[in-house]
Amino acid sequence: MGDGLKGQVALVTGASRGIGRAIALELACRGAAVAVNYRARQTEAEAVARRILDMGRPCILVQGDVAVSAEARRVVGRVLDEWGRLDILVNNAGITRDRSLRKLAGEEWVDVINVNLNGTFYCTSAAIDRMIGQKHGHIINISSLDGQMAASGHANHSVGKGGVVAFTKTLALELAKYGITANALAPGYTATEMFDALPENLKDQIKARIPAGRFCKPEEVACAVAFLATEGDYITGQQIGINGGLCM
Repeated sequence: MGDGLKGQVALVTGASRGIGRAIALELACRGAAVAVNYRARQTEAEAVARRILDMGRPCILVQGDVAVSAEARRVVGRVLDEWGRLDILVNNAGITRDRSLRKLAGEEWVDVINVNLNGTFYCTSAAIDRMIGQKHGHIINISSLDGQMAASGHANHSVGKGGVVAFTKTLALELAKYGITANALAPGYTATEMFDALPENLKDQIKARIPAGRFCKPEEVACAVAFLATEGDYITGQQIGINGGLCM
């Protein structure tokens, strides 16, 4: 463990599993106090919190659906009430509802946009006044390969994640003068629980397209987040792909 983030406070949304879980653990490992947000997976979120507390790092669990403006503000407010500051906001919460456009229902479109894009806005909007007052902060938004290149059946996910990139650039432009950075990470196919559920033949087809010949590990995304939070004071407005060369 290191202490490069000692004394700093991080909020990771959607941190009960997958990429969010890896990010929360990595930031704690680097010394940060971490707020673990979850919507419904309480048992998994509690397991993440126990891991962090076992490291000797401060941790709180914050339940809330970031797709709902009032709940997102409550989540951020809980962190500020507990620790009085927020240095690192990782907007990771995301869902998929993959369908071809001909089969995509209106509610499936809205659900994905609400979580992936609106949730990013709601949490950021709730956090930036405190970050401005601190004259310091790192906002790290988890986008996706889907936001960089076309993918059949992923229209709602692509639009949401592409919107996250555009939002990130505006954030960076407006907040740089306050010492706040904003960047987007765009993971490719990542070995999470959701991805592991795909049929093996489909995973083999996907892997064959990746120049690196393997899938991304959640820990690799987490290390990129930690880099931006510790060494990224002059990196802002960037979209960083973590995809093994699949999109260059």
